[in-house]
Amino acid sequence: MSAQPTVIVLAAGLGSRYTGAGHKLEQLLPDDDGTAASVLHLTLRHAIATRLPVLVVTTSELAPLAHEVVATRDVIVVPSAAPVRGRGMGDSIAAGVVARADSPGWLLLPGDMPRVQPATIVAVARGIDGHPVAFAQHQGRRGHPVGFSAEMYSELAALTGDEGARRLVARYPARAVEVDDPGVLIDIDTSQDLDELRNGLDSGFKPSAFSPPLY
Repeated sequence: MSAQPTVIVLAAGLGSRYTGAGHKLEQLLPDDDGTAASVLHLTLRHAIATRLPVLVVTTSELAPLAHEVVATRDVIVVPSAAPVRGRGMGDSIAAGVVARADSPGWLLLPGDMPRVQPATIVAVARGIDGHPVAFAQHQGRRGHPVGFSAEMYSELAALTGDEGARRLVARYPARAVEVDDPGVLIDIDTSQDLDELRNGLDSGFKPSAFSPPLY
């Protein structure tokens, strides 16, 4: 069994609310060193920096982007939700968990959350030690990643559709891991979100306008 939980980066959504050119995960943002990288690359860089195992669940359209950062063996390709009615976040979560069934736990991190810091991901990984569920929280607000211990395997592997893991967090005792990281609340859902995040890097942007779904 793997000694550490796996970070599952979820990058198979349609991103239908994003109205700019291309997929939202392909859009460029400045990195900490001032260079530009795609939204997905930034999310993956932070996940990889934790030194935890990382797995990407994505579509054939976005797989080449993921392959630029992670090994082919660490990319799981699932059908796009567009032509397959009823597919959604739940299917992506299940695919990732089943692919790493021997992991002692799984941390779910949406691919459109490039500001979640490595230390935060590690803190949530520690949070599932002795707890079935843990999630990052900033100033009392729930965010990502959300972690699940190995005892949750059967429930996670059975997920389908758009509901994701919301009902599991509601059903089982969940530990809030308070972090000094506003990135846990910042997702990129629309073109406006992307513009505000870009501008906020130099203008004291506060993430209160962003409210990502918990799962």
